[in-house]
Amino acid sequence: MLIGDVARRSGVSARMLRHYESLGLVRPTGRTGSGYREYSGDDIRRIFHIESLRSLGLSLRDVGRALDDPDFAPGELVDDLIRGTRERIAAERELLTRLRRIGAAEPADWEDVLQTVALLQALGSKSAGARQRAALSAVAEAQLPVEALVEAVLRESDPNVAGALRWALAQSGGDGLELLAEGLGSPRAEVRKRAVQSIAEMPHGEATAVLRDALTHPDVVVRGYAALALGARGVADAVPTLLDMIVAGSNDTDAADALSTLASDPALADHIAAGLVDRLTDDTSGASARGRLTQALADIPGTTTSRALADLSHDEDRAVALTATYLLERRNARVPGEPQAVRVAANQPESASGHGGPS
Repeated sequence: MLIGDVARRSGVSARMLRHYESLGLVRPTGRTGSGYREYSGDDIRRIFHIESLRSLGLSLRDVGRALDDPDFAPGELVDDLIRGTRERIAAERELLTRLRRIGAAEPADWEDVLQTVALLQALGSKSAGARQRAALSAVAEAQLPVEALVEAVLRESDPNVAGALRWALAQSGGDGLELLAEGLGSPRAEVRKRAVQSIAEMPHGEATAVLRDALTHPDVVVRGYAALALGARGVADAVPTLLDMIVAGSNDTDAADALSTLASDPALADHIAAGLVDRLTDDTSGASARGRLTQALADIPGTTTSRALADLSHDEDRAVALTATYLLERRNARVPGEPQAVRVAANQPESASGHGGPS
């Protein structure tokens, strides 16, 4: 069969067949009397074998080895092909994502396209400073779709850059809330934490609803950040989680401050005080937890707190009794002071004379 017939039947151009011949991959069995290449049935089968191996991604060099070297094992080469294919697929997906984001930015001209590409590249920079500038520029220039900001904030480990990204998301009007809520379901703890921190900085009502749902999240860190944010927003549903945080000693100072904020509502003050007292009388609360719970009473107004402190001033745990006595004296004397100063003073060691309390 002449080269033209082979090209028509195999789909391999005559030019490529000559290239295969120059590489020694396939040689026509003979020549016609006029000097034309003549391919046998075995030659044509070899051509099809070459094309089959090329379709798997093998180089022509590896194709030759596969066909002619009996010691050439396919296992390692196939593993390399799998890795290379995965890398190409990942690169193509990244390109597709970038193109979609450029489209979502609705560029008016190619200058807008280039600006969006530059911001996307900056968000992926190894330089924290470049990433932070990109986050701040995203709001001013409005050239980044919210999906890019959400992805960036969920992967960002630098606290300064993360803060800039959360601010940029908060300025977006809550468009990224649904994507951030999906981040709460990530199998990676750090991603869940970044997601709830970002949601906590979104001020609108839909974010509050997501944070309420997060109070029942299986991740204690997510529950804690949600409770702190809800406490600052005056949402009473956060109280049980905030009490748990004080008992566990997890961000307990922030939790106590959140309870104090909630207790500014007279309708909640006695409820919060009762919750603290319940935890104090719980047999499972250890000495350190009881100390933190007593300190948390310092900023809770109302008669329930006053009665609790009076009872605690006679507590069997001397540290608790001393703290309660000091807080009750300050309360009765109406001495102004910062809550944190009260907590620090209440933890001062006993004096040499044996009388407890701060100096």
